[in-house]
Amino acid sequence: MELYAPIFVLGGIGAAFVVVSMVVGSIAGPKRYNRAKLQAYECGIEPTPQPVGGGRFTIKYYLTAMLFIVFDIEVIFLVPWAVHLDALGMFGLVAMVLFLVNVSIAYAYEWRRGGLEWD
Repeated sequence: MELYAPIFVLGGIGAAFVVVSMVVGSIAGPKRYNRAKLQAYECGIEPTPQPVGGGRFTIKYYLTAMLFIVFDIEVIFLVPWAVHLDALGMFGLVAMVLFLVNVSIAYAYEWRRGGLEWD
């Protein structure tokens, strides 16, 4: 348990910092609210009315999210391989080359279909 003591102390310091910052900010911060400050902020653009239950997103957002997930998973597999490259030897090299070829084929397919173009 003594090995985890520094982690718990650091977590406690972080939590105390958050609590103290929130309390001091609420006490010392200005409290001049008006209609403009209470309105939702959308990057400087006037907010548009939304239909009940939210609006529909185009499929492009979902495809972009899926592409992000695919290439994020690729990085998750590449980092441990790069760290332990010398220990894995030839098997690790061949496995990663096959993995990169597989992902590159998927990337080229998506590129040819125009999935990376943001209209």
